[in-house]
Amino acid sequence: METHTAARPHHVLDRLLDPLRDILTPEAARAIADLRADATTQERLDDLAERHDEGQLSPDELVEYESLVDGVNLISVIQAKARSVLKTRPSA
Repeated sequence: METHTAARPHHVLDRLLDPLRDILTPEAARAIADLRADATTQERLDDLAERHDEGQLSPDELVEYESLVDGVNLISVIQAKARSVLKTRPSA
């Protein structure tokens, strides 16, 4: 039951962002689908993730890491919406 509860916020976020598909043009959807973190941010995330796995983050770093993970999760949901637009409206 814990897994179901943990997945629930993601499901709610997914539903909340469903209307995004209706307003995305194929061009905007492609730009969102192709969105990637810049090198500095990716390096920081990789460093924090590795040290998190080793239990070596300070409390401030843990907050930063969790914020980054939350941001990545949000962007992932938005990118999934963008990809669904591209499947139904590949280009204009």
